[in-house]
Amino acid sequence: MLAAFRSAAFRFALMLAVVVALGAGALLLVVERQMGYYAQEASDGMLRAEASVLASEYAELGLSGLTDAIARHRGSDVDPPYRYLLIDGTGHRLAGDLPLRAAQDDQGVVTVPEDFDGSRRFEHLAARQTRLPNGLMLVVATDSFDVLQLRHRLERFTIWSGLAIATFALIGGYLVGRIFLRRLATVNRTIDRIVDGERAERLPPIGFGPEFDDLIRNLNRMLDRNAAAMDALRQVSTDIAHDLRTPLTRLHQRLERMQAASIGDLENIDAAVEQTNGLLATFEALLRIGSIEGGVGRRRFALVDLSELLDRIHAAYAPVVEDSGQTFIAQHPAGVAVFGDVDLLAQLFTNLIENAIVHTPSGTRIISCLKVDGTQAIVDICDTGPGIPPEEREKVFRRFYRRDASRNTEGAGLGLALVAAIANLHQADCIIPESVEGLCVRLVFRLPSVDTQVTDAP
Repeated sequence: MLAAFRSAAFRFALMLAVVVALGAGALLLVVERQMGYYAQEASDGMLRAEASVLASEYAELGLSGLTDAIARHRGSDVDPPYRYLLIDGTGHRLAGDLPLRAAQDDQGVVTVPEDFDGSRRFEHLAARQTRLPNGLMLVVATDSFDVLQLRHRLERFTIWSGLAIATFALIGGYLVGRIFLRRLATVNRTIDRIVDGERAERLPPIGFGPEFDDLIRNLNRMLDRNAAAMDALRQVSTDIAHDLRTPLTRLHQRLERMQAASIGDLENIDAAVEQTNGLLATFEALLRIGSIEGGVGRRRFALVDLSELLDRIHAAYAPVVEDSGQTFIAQHPAGVAVFGDVDLLAQLFTNLIENAIVHTPSGTRIISCLKVDGTQAIVDICDTGPGIPPEEREKVFRRFYRRDASRNTEGAGLGLALVAAIANLHQADCIIPESVEGLCVRLVFRLPSVDTQVTDAP
């Protein structure tokens, strides 16, 4: 749920909701003001019309006719439509029931006390003053309760309508964000499968408009071209390795026959056999790295007991390490399992251990450590040898990279490159952390969840 609120779709909908709410609020405010102004004008027009009628009565019939007209218009109703006040030039009341201050206050509003159900309250009346000949002053007032009530209702309607529009816009933004995230999650799962080695996968359409469809189409075209380029490059390297391996194999076989028949210079023949063995091993490693990077190994993934695998490797290499004058220490808690190819994982750990045996002097301690940290299984293969300078730690995982100190040892610089390829296939982080002494290579695997075991187990 929180992901939907943090999504770009929700933020866009939120901005749109703010704009819509402000626009709707401004529109409703204008409507409220116009309707209030119209109601006020209508009330003022009625007062002007009533005052004009009474002024006509005064012009035709004089003061007595005006007082009679006021009494007649006032009638006997408890709540008459109009109320009046007529005073002379000295301020004395001649007719009407409005308070005298109505003639003194020119604000257009008169406040009069009213008795309602035994309680006293004040009522606000809209008033209009009209001066008549001979110093007379006529005040006509009417109840403005309906106008005020209309304006109050319009104000409340404006506020609640603005809030309702903003709320519906936010709800719509949340729903749009959820839909967008659900479709985006499908795209991300496809990307994960592509990264995991399923190169034939392509991104599904999002369906939110032609812009997104064009983006997905262009990304799929890019994936097609990258896949074609990688396949071509991998095929070239594989073909070269195969083509060179065949004559090397034949040469190696001829040298072995000469060696077996004791023909020629046996010392040189032995050296040539050893060199061809190294070249064939190099080509085998190149072909294996190419197949691993192509994702071939994932077809054999199953649940692997990492604790038991590391114990077996320790038992197999402990005598070799001891013969080299080194010490092999293992710390492997039981019951730690990951998904992977058991043969490739064995190749990974043996490469690291053999690398430590070859490149460290006698008296070195080689340590294989396994631990669990939350949802991760961490394997450290460390030694107390000379180590690697910090500036070369990322380079050692490249193909054919060899440090100057390792030039005189056997190998082609493919051991750690094979380690990196196998770790990448298993989605494991392969890093060289800071260490006090020697070299430490850390592999961080993700522990399988219950859902992963159900979906990924063969």
